[in-house]
Amino acid sequence: MKKLKNEELDRLTVEAFKKEKKQPVVLVLDNVRSMNNVGSAFRTADAFLTEKIYLCGITAQPPHRDIHKTALGATDSVAWEHRQDVVALLQELKEDGYTIICIEQADESVPLQDFMAYKDTKYCLVFGNEVVGVSDEAVNMSDTCLEIPQFGTKHSLNISVSIGIVLWDFFRKLMD
Repeated sequence: MKKLKNEELDRLTVEAFKKEKKQPVVLVLDNVRSMNNVGSAFRTADAFLTEKIYLCGITAQPPHRDIHKTALGATDSVAWEHRQDVVALLQELKEDGYTIICIEQADESVPLQDFMAYKDTKYCLVFGNEVVGVSDEAVNMSDTCLEIPQFGTKHSLNISVSIGIVLWDFFRKLMD
């Protein structure tokens, strides 16, 4: 076994990525504080052919060196837009046929592994602030909440880890 070099990985160019058919998934970052988490969201969205990222409220926007440090150029490949009002955005996405899913611990949340994703459905995945999570207003607008099961002493995962887990799960389910 040998480790592959970057040039052996056969990755898309930015131009080819933009033309590639995307997964029917958009991310909404609801008041995410850390620019490193924003950059990580871009990099993960690129890895799983995510349609677009919406940066809402106080969520930082490219270009910024702290975002670039973790995005490693994915801010050039993944489509993005800043919106101040997450509620107005979610209403627009809902009217455009997206199923709104908050990644949040809620009284009726569904364990991620039990959620069925369908190829003919467009999904909007909402991830929240590192301290307070997804805003109550966004949770109230959602069609469902998904929860990543955890078994240790901590109450939550870092948002960048959560995005990776959820996007991988959706990608796997949508590719079957």
